[in-house]
Amino acid sequence: MKLLFATLLMLSAAPVMAQDLGQKPPSDTPVVTTEEEGLSGSVSFEGNLEDLGIAIPGFATDANAPTPANASGTAALGRELAQVVFNDLRNNGLFKPTGPAGLPQPTYPEITSPAWGTWTGRGTEMLVQGYVRAAGDGRLTVGCYLYDVALNRELARAGWVVTPTDWRRAAHKCADLVYSRLSGESPFFDSRIAYIAETGPKDNRVKRLAIMDTDGANHRFITTGRATALTPRYSPDYRRLMYLSYVDGNPRIYTYDIGTGRQTLVTQSRNPTFAPRWSPDGRSVLYSMAVNGNTDIYRVSAEGGQSVRLTDGPGIDIGGSYSPDGRQIVFESDRSGNQQCYVMNADGSNQRRISFGDGRCATPEWSPRGDQIAFTNASSFNISVMSPSGGGVRTLTNGWQDEAPTWAPNGRVIQFFRTERGSGRTGLYQVDLTGKNLRKLTTPVDGSDPAWGPILP
Repeated sequence: MKLLFATLLMLSAAPVMAQDLGQKPPSDTPVVTTEEEGLSGSVSFEGNLEDLGIAIPGFATDANAPTPANASGTAALGRELAQVVFNDLRNNGLFKPTGPAGLPQPTYPEITSPAWGTWTGRGTEMLVQGYVRAAGDGRLTVGCYLYDVALNRELARAGWVVTPTDWRRAAHKCADLVYSRLSGESPFFDSRIAYIAETGPKDNRVKRLAIMDTDGANHRFITTGRATALTPRYSPDYRRLMYLSYVDGNPRIYTYDIGTGRQTLVTQSRNPTFAPRWSPDGRSVLYSMAVNGNTDIYRVSAEGGQSVRLTDGPGIDIGGSYSPDGRQIVFESDRSGNQQCYVMNADGSNQRRISFGDGRCATPEWSPRGDQIAFTNASSFNISVMSPSGGGVRTLTNGWQDEAPTWAPNGRVIQFFRTERGSGRTGLYQVDLTGKNLRKLTTPVDGSDPAWGPILP
């Protein structure tokens, strides 16, 4: 049976017009927004996506112009753009693309008029081509095209205007376009990851807040390490990071404005505090706090103020991850005698246990799709998923100590951190929902407590 896909609005045969990524384009740069027409036909390919022959040659340029993005000019930058698209599609586990090394380099006119015979002879089924142009103001226009080679047909196109420092975003957007068109899934490459960067001996770790692109590029440290930072999370609008900081031994929950660098104190206490989490609308923060030996879950305004206690039973209630619609919260509790996962309404009512299988359930995180909850099996220390009612439990990893799952924006990939036996070193890993496509992310230092942000605006 042929696969049906949603196609993007077909434009003219000229190079695609561009969308601006956060910057106002010059007045002579036309900008259009691509739109979906719905299901409007099939592609020629039938079978498993991993068998699909996708070629990604270097992006072309109309003239090799100088650009701060690459010292060798736009011609070399075009090859880098294609390499980022290739890496994104290769590393997600669904596809096995080829290129750009070893592939023919298309000319600029061929971007909108492919040399079909060249690619048919190579066994190519899907062709990803693009271009990069430098404008007089220094900014770049990047175009991306997806073709079905057997049908000699364009499937999708889009373009973006970016500053030289944001060229990788255009490449991730291109990969998202191809991924979504061929898989039917929502995109996730143009997003960012926050995590805790760890250095020092295992019994005295320095823990700093750090952020990076989803492929590890554009890495930077946010905090100095003088105060321990833990459990970061992006706000729904991507403007702020929330994290837990221990200053002079006292826990404080801060938000950090990524654009301005301004930090805002949300709440502080002398009592042990854990796991702050945003509400889906960004207005509230969940956190856990231990008072007189009893740990409960609280809610406070993201701007600070009086906290409201949502749980009040004996035992330890920790965590708290909202459902995407904000109506429910999943959390962990030992009220049954060991760690298990529970769900309650957003106001704290109707608390009910959902995990009943072997092992213990900890650090639950609701999928952005709302259909699954990822959690740490605290008996085997592996990452598992289950339905919001507790059914359909599946274990996805088999490491020595895997914990703290966080979802990709499309709900198909889970990130977590793994601690090595003996050395205590930590690293960030990703696995998809099949459990087959496990890979380690490259970070300049050890990493823990990952948090995957939403798709960039």
